[in-house]
Amino acid sequence: MPPPLWRDLPDKKHQDTLRLRVPKSKLTRRLPELRSRGLHRLLAAGRRSLVSRPQKAWCQAARMSTSECVLGIDIGTTSVKCCLVDVNSKEVISSQKKDTYSDVPSELGTEGSKQDVPRILSALQMCVSRLPREATRKVTRIGVCGQMHGCMLWKHGQAWEQKPDSDRFEIREVSNSYTWQDNRCTQEFLSSLPVPESHLSIASGYGCATLLWFSKNKPEKLTRFNRAGTIHDFLVCMLCGLDRPVMSVQNAASWGFFNTVTKKWNEELLQEAGLTSDLLPTVVDSGQEAGQLENSWYGIPAKTPVIASLGDLQCSVLPLLSGSDVAVINISTSAQLCFRMSEDFVPPEQPPSSPQPVEYFPFFDNTYLAVAASLNGGNVLAAFVRTVQQWSLELGFQVPQSKIWQRILALGAEPQSQSSLVVEPTIFGERHSPQENAMVSNIDLGNISLGKVTRGLCKGIITNIHSMMPRSLLIENGITNIIGGGSALTRNPILHKELEDAYQLPVSLDSRGDAAYGSALAAINSKAP
Repeated sequence: MPPPLWRDLPDKKHQDTLRLRVPKSKLTRRLPELRSRGLHRLLAAGRRSLVSRPQKAWCQAARMSTSECVLGIDIGTTSVKCCLVDVNSKEVISSQKKDTYSDVPSELGTEGSKQDVPRILSALQMCVSRLPREATRKVTRIGVCGQMHGCMLWKHGQAWEQKPDSDRFEIREVSNSYTWQDNRCTQEFLSSLPVPESHLSIASGYGCATLLWFSKNKPEKLTRFNRAGTIHDFLVCMLCGLDRPVMSVQNAASWGFFNTVTKKWNEELLQEAGLTSDLLPTVVDSGQEAGQLENSWYGIPAKTPVIASLGDLQCSVLPLLSGSDVAVINISTSAQLCFRMSEDFVPPEQPPSSPQPVEYFPFFDNTYLAVAASLNGGNVLAAFVRTVQQWSLELGFQVPQSKIWQRILALGAEPQSQSSLVVEPTIFGERHSPQENAMVSNIDLGNISLGKVTRGLCKGIITNIHSMMPRSLLIENGITNIIGGGSALTRNPILHKELEDAYQLPVSLDSRGDAAYGSALAAINSKAP
């Protein structure tokens, strides 16, 4: 997502002011508006100027008054984000983000991964409510994306309620959201399922696999509900008041047992395995409208088109794939490296006999991405930080995670942090190798300092990605540079350096690699049903 135009000043002297960050050329184009509001003197101040909070609001109003905009939403694993994007300039007008803290303890312990749906959607609605109303009134489309593969269940007619005098939806009869990190489906269970009629294999955490697990192990769970989808499919269904959820090809492929060429579910195979077709969402092309906003929502007019929810990977990649010679890496909770296949690429009809590290995910306009999707990214570093914090507590000290992050990244960036320590960081396994565990080797007395362990961990994350999609594969497909994004990568210069060393290709960071922003761009390009 493009950086914000405004930031608060830290000193008390300027506590009522903000710093304007905008090129003079863009201010010049808005000179008549600025003059009408007495703000034309900002031009003389150049790129960075001080403006008061009221002036900020006036300038934002001036920016919003000239064009329609779209709303982009991303429901991630740890946070929710939304942004308003100008239809003509593709600039972000306003954005909001909130951590959800929505994890729910699973009865399966560490094998399960589920989240509280009302808590997540409450956080999202709080974000949308904080967007400026003068802009939301001009929203012409809504784009939605979110964490792929996961699923939730709900009961039609009893899942939500929006009171007449309120914008807010209250969530009622729904299950938890079972995420892509859920490991309830063992290899033995997955082997008992039929082979999909699709080029994509099935794995634990995939929607169809989770639903089939419930049908065999907890059938009462399925009898309580009559609809299923991803949490972002549920959001679209709720906003539009749909009778049945509508899912994009991108999300359907992420569930498994879906043929991306015929764009149909493997209904016979699923019924044979114990899952009725009643729970399968209707599938439409990625970028197609799912419905229209049933009622006004935080200033957004009723009847505003809403596109079928998309995959967060595809949306984070959309703003960055500028050409066929570009690969995009996103490291947030997990990590993905991908590039676009040629337009004439057609995937095979059956999955490979054994899981492979590179898969082909549907993108837009019937094209595909070659993707190395690792389950180990920023979540590995987060687990390390939690471990250090726990050790500190056991020693009698309380250290906030923010301080630990700051210190380990500083130590790991020092030149002397390079060492012979070898870290295989696959603590969460990999879909092509689910039984794989993490490992540390080549330990000696000189390489176990905090800085060297941090550096080894960061190098291990990149080495793992490189083992899944090596440099040779990128070169064979004409890739000459890599664009990086994702919170874990953009905040961690060690990962950036290790990425350049591993691939020996130019690596640039681009803040536009944001799924909420990408979903807004997809909405701008959306197709009528």
